[in-house]
Amino acid sequence: GSIFAGSVHDYLSGMLSLRHNGESLPEIIGRYLGVNFKQFMRGFTVILMVLVGSVFVAGPAGLLAKLTPEHLDTTFWIIVVFLYYILATLLPVDKIIGKIYPLFAAALLFMAIGILVMLFVNHPPLPEITDGMPNTYPGHLPIFPIMFVSIACGAISGFHATQSPLMARCIKNEKYGRPIFFGSMITEGIVALIWAAAATYFYHNNGMGENNAAVVVDSITKEWLGTVGGILAVLGVIAAPITSGDTAFRSARLIVADFLHLEQRSVSKRLMICIPLFLVAIALLLYSQKDKDGFDMIWRYFAWSNQTLAVFT
Repeated sequence: GSIFAGSVHDYLSGMLSLRHNGESLPEIIGRYLGVNFKQFMRGFTVILMVLVGSVFVAGPAGLLAKLTPEHLDTTFWIIVVFLYYILATLLPVDKIIGKIYPLFAAALLFMAIGILVMLFVNHPPLPEITDGMPNTYPGHLPIFPIMFVSIACGAISGFHATQSPLMARCIKNEKYGRPIFFGSMITEGIVALIWAAAATYFYHNNGMGENNAAVVVDSITKEWLGTVGGILAVLGVIAAPITSGDTAFRSARLIVADFLHLEQRSVSKRLMICIPLFLVAIALLLYSQKDKDGFDMIWRYFAWSNQTLAVFT
């Protein structure tokens, strides 16, 4: 799936943007599929970006709340993560994102390699495909299309195509397209598979009746990697969604700027776009905190729109 679907999707979207001077996804789609599709994709893509930014605030905030003293609750961490998103969206890409992403990447790769090594060391029993595929999803939702919704960015992901212009605008030579666009998706697919294997073992063999990803990650890393390794691994898991959320808002700003023809050198012009985007995201976050099923509902809409966008790409 990562080789023939996800990586091909990411490579093509990246190279299309690169060949058209870093154009954003709706502009590329308009170029090949017509003006009507372009207008639809402009709205649809911005909605997806806001959904991504929203769902990737709540997850890391919940995990950070679990790791810190009780008075630093989920609401506190949502505010902290959101403030970071505001800075990352407004400031030039080399001021924050370019400096901290290498550290986030190191934590993420350490986490994946550590869990992979422990899979071989412990050699846990995993369910065989011959055991059948019973639907254990909470709420008894259908396997199709929920399986693709659950896997999200570990498989084919329309969200990745919205990020390609960010990379295309930074690449100095076209020869880097393959390792950056194709290679990143292969890496993400491997990380997703490692975690899928570990989570499957813990879920089926440890009697873990837990659906909160943050709690599952915390349990696996502490048991297999010890306290220090567990903290580093959890930081990797916190970093992964945060790095999706900040670039999502950034992409939304650039997409809106493209179709409104607003220059983005002045801070006032950036704020004109960012303030409405952040207000919508805050409203979604308040809803997810108020309604116990709110986060699941937002995630489902994000995941559906993520796959739908991939179709257009």
